[in-house]
Amino acid sequence: QVQLVESGGGLVQPGGSLRLSCAASGFTFSTYTMRWYRQAPGKEREPVATITSGGSTTYADSMKDRFTISRDNAKSTVYLQINSLKPEDTAVYYCYAQSLFAKYKHWGQGTQVTVSS
Repeated sequence: QVQLVESGGGLVQPGGSLRLSCAASGFTFSTYTMRWYRQAPGKEREPVATITSGGSTTYADSMKDRFTISRDNAKSTVYLQINSLKPEDTAVYYCYAQSLFAKYKHWGQGTQVTVSS
């Protein structure tokens, strides 16, 4: 059974940092491209950052400076480090896994990040 379990979200003050984790199971994690999305209230889900099976990373243009995606294949976990958090970063953050040629796609249940003083 495929599972993606996000954690690390919560309430944080502006300027703070968070590290989100997504623990994967039920598939060969190391061969999958992993991506973080987020969905703010009243807005569409948007991609944040991607890391390929080979470790190459890409970011949404507006998120290159404060977001860092990484993965630990030994732990089947992908991370998202977010620094200098802003209120507009408030959203549910979702983990996404995609196999080669996008044959298989999996979503996590999301973790809430709220940035507020």
